[in-house]
Amino acid sequence: MSPYDSTTALTSSPLSRRQALQRGLQAGSALAALSLGGNAALAQSNGTPLRVAIIGDGRTGVWATLRSLPESQLHSAIGSAITFQPGFTASLPVMEAIKAGSVDFSFATATALVNAIAAKVPMIPLAAYALPADEVDFLVRAESSIRSAADLKGKRIAHQNGTTGTYSLIKYLETAGLRLKDVQAVSLSGVDAYTALAQGSIDGWIHWQHAGAIAKARLGDKVRLLPNVRTYDWAFYVASEKALQSNPQAVFNAVKLIKQTQARINASPEATAKLWAAQGGFRPGSLEENVFVELIRDKRLSDSTADLLAPLSRQAATETQEMADSFQQLGVLPQRTDVVGFLQSSKVGDVAQKIRSALS
Repeated sequence: MSPYDSTTALTSSPLSRRQALQRGLQAGSALAALSLGGNAALAQSNGTPLRVAIIGDGRTGVWATLRSLPESQLHSAIGSAITFQPGFTASLPVMEAIKAGSVDFSFATATALVNAIAAKVPMIPLAAYALPADEVDFLVRAESSIRSAADLKGKRIAHQNGTTGTYSLIKYLETAGLRLKDVQAVSLSGVDAYTALAQGSIDGWIHWQHAGAIAKARLGDKVRLLPNVRTYDWAFYVASEKALQSNPQAVFNAVKLIKQTQARINASPEATAKLWAAQGGFRPGSLEENVFVELIRDKRLSDSTADLLAPLSRQAATETQEMADSFQQLGVLPQRTDVVGFLQSSKVGDVAQKIRSALS
């Protein structure tokens, strides 16, 4: 059984399901309501629903907190009806959905953004923040001879290709003068990589939170973490060009609401975890709940630094360009992508001005 099965528990809860639901929703709904601030009085949009893509099952994270609100309250705050599309495995499939015209708004890592620019996905980056520096974990078997990046040469390493994990792996290898071609890099989903590591069919696995921390907690002394592994990726919120044309105020409101809500989440780890448990993200009182409390408190989740969400900066553009150039040199991207040129284009700049106003 995978650690990503959110209904699985290692320990039983001291509360009944009804008690847990009531306590979680009371704490979480109050938490989410505080984040609305003055947004509830914002002008309504033209009524076109905003289709929001969610990575994972949507039972944890900033959208899980917001979805605990009464539907009418959330819609009033954003100024639009909303439909949620959970179940995406990473940001890359979200970009494909935007290109197909089935998604309007989403979180996206810089790795996904670069691929989207190269593929001419009709989207506009709205705002950005640096992912937590310790958002990724690199797990190896406890008995492994791997102690540092230098020991990875020739080893079978799992990552999810073209993602934050890939770039962290590339940068970690560089600390030992190695390149991606020096290891047997295997692209696996989080679920498959966990199973492969548990069974010993791979030598190591690099992945983001919450998957890494839950895998470490579940496997216990069977695995250990490699030191000095960092995250170099930026995160963005993006909207389709069509959504910005048909429903711009809802898009801007959503960005502001996410920033406000994440600040409340960071200030209330226990209440947030109870809410997510009550929504089915994991069993109340379980190992997963304890892990999430720690991850929220330590600000290690992908959403954690969204309380710093801001209009696109020169630093975000230049560091994402560096990542794109690295991917191109390694063959992950077939040709060079002008990320800086795209992010400094007039159409992106015009939106950045409106986002700056919305966040002020």
